[in-house]
Amino acid sequence: MGLDIRLPLGLIFLIIGAMMLAYGLATYDSAIYAVSMGINLNIIWGGTMTVFGIASVLLARRKPDKSWENEV
Repeated sequence: MGLDIRLPLGLIFLIIGAMMLAYGLATYDSAIYAVSMGINLNIIWGGTMTVFGIASVLLARRKPDKSWENEV
C-alpha cells in the first residue's frame, strides 16, 4: 500500500505551528499573557509543532524501505 500520512500531517503541523510561532513572536510583550501567568504558550507550542512538522516532512521524503514486502 502506498499510503503515507506523514507528508500531509507534517505539512499541517508545520503550517499551523509556524503561524502560532509568528503570532507568539509578534505579541511577545502583550498583556494577553497575564491569564497564563505571563507564559507565552504560542511560542512554546508553535515551536514544538513546527519542529514536529519538519521532522515528519523529512521522514516522509526519505526513500521507503521495501525489504519487508518480500518476507512472506
